[in-house]
Amino acid sequence: MTTEVRASHILVATEDEANRLREEIINGKDFAAIAAEYSQCPSGSAGGDLGFFGKGMMVKPFEDAAFELEVGEISKPVQTQFGWHLIVVTDKK
Repeated sequence: MTTEVRASHILVATEDEANRLREEIINGKDFAAIAAEYSQCPSGSAGGDLGFFGKGMMVKPFEDAAFELEVGEISKPVQTQFGWHLIVVTDKK
């Protein structure tokens, strides 16, 4: 059973922007480079890396999406009170 995931994310203001960036990543652009350029979260400077986290450490919609993803899978846009996120899980333990 997965108790923690390591994830990176990109935080933007609109669902349209999140969808556009997701398409760029799916078509070969580097997730970390997109995060550094576009993310409104301070983690963007680290390629969006949030490190490992367990249940109860992130807002619920973000946590739910992160724990459902397979390693390497990019989420569809996820809305929280902070904006719209693209999430990629990089490890599980």
